[in-house]
Amino acid sequence: MDTKQQEGIGSLNQDFKKYEQVHKGQTYHLAEKQGEDEFDEDYKIMTCDMSLLSGGDAGKKEFARQLGDAMRGIGFAILTGHGVDATLYNEAEKKIAEFFETTTREERMNYRAQRFGSVNQGYFPMKETTIIHPDLVEGWVFCRRAFNMDGSPGFKESDFWPRIGYEPFFRKVCLQHERLIVPIMQSILRYLGIDEHLYDKKLTKTNFGFRLNYYPPIQADDDASGAGRMLGHEDVDLFTILPAQSVDGLQVLNRKNMKWIRLEAPQGSIVLNTGDYMQRITNDVLPSTTHRVSKPKNRSMNSKPRISFPMAVYVWEKEILDVLPNTGDPKYEPIDAETFHTRITSKYYGDAYAK
Repeated sequence: MDTKQQEGIGSLNQDFKKYEQVHKGQTYHLAEKQGEDEFDEDYKIMTCDMSLLSGGDAGKKEFARQLGDAMRGIGFAILTGHGVDATLYNEAEKKIAEFFETTTREERMNYRAQRFGSVNQGYFPMKETTIIHPDLVEGWVFCRRAFNMDGSPGFKESDFWPRIGYEPFFRKVCLQHERLIVPIMQSILRYLGIDEHLYDKKLTKTNFGFRLNYYPPIQADDDASGAGRMLGHEDVDLFTILPAQSVDGLQVLNRKNMKWIRLEAPQGSIVLNTGDYMQRITNDVLPSTTHRVSKPKNRSMNSKPRISFPMAVYVWEKEILDVLPNTGDPKYEPIDAETFHTRITSKYYGDAYAK
């Protein structure tokens, strides 16, 4: 662990404020501080039923109200009625464990993450997700180009995947999530009183970052170091689609009282949260909400791996992030997505990463 990462264990988010492209007034430690952080045991993340969307105008209006209130209040919602078979998620957890546990480090390092467009894509070794905190996770980011989404005969699986056979399975997961993107955005726009189809074209076959996270069992020295499984952060996207995990650890910051909420979603549900793109275009109406992955509350679970597979929804690099109408006097100038994205993520990858 280098000096910068070691310092990051005790760092505050405001130490990296210069990189932010939307207003973030909250101050928090990147990793949980035992005995210092306070927890909100009363706040309940709202559950929103996507099956309402099949209930005509009244159903669409009610789902938009539920989702909008959740996003405006804390930036997180739990989605039920989304239509994705829970058995697919159960199989995905097993496949991800197999993916990391049966490939060698040498095989994975052949796909070491590199910037392509806005996004650092590929493999992130343990403690190297960022340069500012030694996250206790191995990760792998696959963007749209890593999946044969359109049946191209020229697609070569080995360009992106260390073993043949994983891409078709995870493509199924991405396709299931892709069909949710436009309805979710339409509901957000409906809530804001804006033409609900404004983003339909931008989000049809748009780019995304599908991340496989493998948090190995926590070793005693890592436990003692104070490092978290994933540093406190806000996502750099429109919104993130995250199937509920079987091992706890996800914590959400309630900015109203600066206490952390331990988010435990029912198996088979989806956790949805807004990111920096969304905060920018909604003129701060829908905040990009702080969250982190900490060690399990029940320390006996330290010996069990934790698996997650979030899908971050982007717009393509040349799209302009404009403040939406009906959100007040614009606080932000128009900016292209690539410039916006890389300026923020330079805090994770170094100043040279910015466009």
